[in-house]
Amino acid sequence: MKLVKIDSANFRKLITRNSHFNKRVAESVKKILDNVRLYGDDAVVRYTRKFDKVKMKPKDIRVTESEASGAYQDIKPEIVTTLNMVTDNINRFYKKQIKKSWRTKDKDGVILGEKVTPIDNVGVYVPSGTVPLVSSVYMTVLPAKIAGVRRVVLCSPPNKFGSIDPYILVMANLLKVDEIYKVGGAQAIGALAFGTKTIPKVDKIVGPGNIYVTEAKRQVFGYCDIDMLAGPSEVVILANRYADVQYVKADLLAQAEHMRGVAVLVTPSKRLVKAVKREIEKGFVVLTKNMDEAVEITNLLAPEHLQIMVKNPRNVLKKIKNAGAIFIGPYTPVTVGDYVAGPSHVLPTGGTARFFSGLGIKDFVKSSHIISYTKKALEEVRDAIEKLTIIEGLPKHMDSVNARFK
Repeated sequence: MKLVKIDSANFRKLITRNSHFNKRVAESVKKILDNVRLYGDDAVVRYTRKFDKVKMKPKDIRVTESEASGAYQDIKPEIVTTLNMVTDNINRFYKKQIKKSWRTKDKDGVILGEKVTPIDNVGVYVPSGTVPLVSSVYMTVLPAKIAGVRRVVLCSPPNKFGSIDPYILVMANLLKVDEIYKVGGAQAIGALAFGTKTIPKVDKIVGPGNIYVTEAKRQVFGYCDIDMLAGPSEVVILANRYADVQYVKADLLAQAEHMRGVAVLVTPSKRLVKAVKREIEKGFVVLTKNMDEAVEITNLLAPEHLQIMVKNPRNVLKKIKNAGAIFIGPYTPVTVGDYVAGPSHVLPTGGTARFFSGLGIKDFVKSSHIISYTKKALEEVRDAIEKLTIIEGLPKHMDSVNARFK
């Protein structure tokens, strides 16, 4: 691992990771999105042939019920049992997040409140490069379903046989995904954002993807909503001399399995640095003066995954401000969060945990403010409104209030 000195150029690069803009990718994605917006299904099948090497007609884009049910024959029955167990965990977690509408009424009869409504249509993107990311299905679809989204559709790239991986199909079928489409890449994001004859437009797109998918999500934001701009997976292990060296090594190596994954050890322990640096090639080590500085550096890094491996983790937890998901103690590797714990593994990366949160119920609902005044309550605020409308030069706004008292 590379030892990174605080305040060095390499340290600044680590803090600002993923903040660069790739002009070539942006231009390529813009062309794809423009064509999908203009030519719909024809552009989708053309790009599928170009990038996925799969020939299909527009009528082949949507997965049929027989294709979905047939996928069960390609996986072992015990896998279905496992998937059901995992989804139970996620259900229990997200049911605690459900946000309800509320109202208050004061002595003058003023009613204020918030009406919480699920988003109507959500598109889920599930990557499927060399391996099927079946966990991404339940980590994105379940929060949407629990929030009450009326229509959840899923897009995933077709394999060389022109079908979606059976594990992804079975998981989507178990969760009662409304529609499944054999489309990947930027063209899938464009189809979901703009709509085509085959793929109806959605209100929000969620789910991870490669650099082209992420750039496409950036460019369609405004046509629809998105969850976040997720980059390569990353972990920061915040540890001291009490951490088990073998656990630290194993967790850093697990992160190294991800393509372009970022693994960082932040510690004041020279012994731990020496042990890890000697045996692990990929990743970064930041040696700090003490735990307070280690916490400060961790908050600057604002990691997607943060593992706290110290003697008294809860004392450290109080000082953490920026992290997508926090894993506490020696027996909580990131892997449990990736697959079975309950919270979604769709998390902010590249330091964006400073202002983004992990995917949750809140991402699939919207709220409308409710305001109701009585004549008496309006009378009491007339003077304040008048002063403010004069400052802002909007006399007709005041006229609309005065009309109630003529």
